[in-house]
Amino acid sequence: MAGRIDTLFADLRAEDKKAFVAFVTAGDPTPEISADILAGLPGAGADIIELGMPFTDPMADGPSIQAASQRALAAGQTLTGTLDMVRDFRKQNDTTPIVLMGYYNPIYAFGVDRFIDAARMAGVDGLIIVDLPPEEDEELCLPCVAAGLNFIRLATPTTDDKRLPEVLKNTSGFVYYVSITGITGAAAPQKQAVAANIARLKAHTDLPVCVGFGIRSAEQAAEMAEFSDGVVVGSALVDVIAETAETPEKSAEKVLALASALAEGVNRT
Repeated sequence: MAGRIDTLFADLRAEDKKAFVAFVTAGDPTPEISADILAGLPGAGADIIELGMPFTDPMADGPSIQAASQRALAAGQTLTGTLDMVRDFRKQNDTTPIVLMGYYNPIYAFGVDRFIDAARMAGVDGLIIVDLPPEEDEELCLPCVAAGLNFIRLATPTTDDKRLPEVLKNTSGFVYYVSITGITGAAAPQKQAVAANIARLKAHTDLPVCVGFGIRSAEQAAEMAEFSDGVVVGSALVDVIAETAETPEKSAEKVLALASALAEGVNRT
C-alpha cells in the first residue's frame, strides 16, 4: 500500500504539478499558534509539511531556524509535544504528508523504538535527520523503513557520483536536494547550477527530487520548480514568525499568506 508521500507525488504527476513543501518549527512561536499554522498550511497550498523538531544545537540550520528552535523550546515545546501536534492535526487532515526534520540526539534520548512507534501512531509519514549519514543506517533509517516510515535523505552540490548510490540506497519518499553549500537560508540558489545537479541526481534515482535552501520568494520558487518535482521553503516562513514577535496573534495569518504566494509560484505556468 502506497504511503501518503508516494500517493501525493503520483497525483501531482498526473496533474502535471509540482509539490510545495512548507517548513515550520513545531512550537514556534508558541505551541498554540504553531498548531494554528500547521492546521492552515494545507489550505494555503502546502502539499507536504516539513515540521522541525526543536533542538538546542541545530548545526545545519541558519540563524532563522536556529532562532525558531530557541523560541519553541522557550515556549515549552518538547518532542512529545511535537508528536501530539501531529496527532491533533490528523484528526482534521488524513491526507497531507508530514515529515519530521531534525537531529538524532533527541530521538536517541527518547528511545529509537519508542519514537518510531509513537511517530507512526501519530500519523508521521517520514523523517529527515540531517546528522545521520548512510553509514549509520542501522541506527534509525532501517528501523524506520521497516515500520513503514519514509527516510528522506539530503543530497548536496558536493555529493558526487561515487557517493550518490550510497546516499540513495535506503532513501524513500523523495530526495531533498540542498541547492547551496552551507546552512539554511544563507544564499540564493543559482538556477543553472541547480538544474544541472538535479539532472545528474535524476540519472541515479526514480524518486522525486525536491529543492530547498535559500528559496525565499514566489519568483525563486517558480524558477526552481521548472526542473524539480517540488520546492521546499523554510527560512522565509520562519522569518515571518520572527517579524511578528511583538504581535504573535498575527503570525499564523501572515505565515499562511506567504505560503499561499509561494504555492502559487511553485505551480506558475
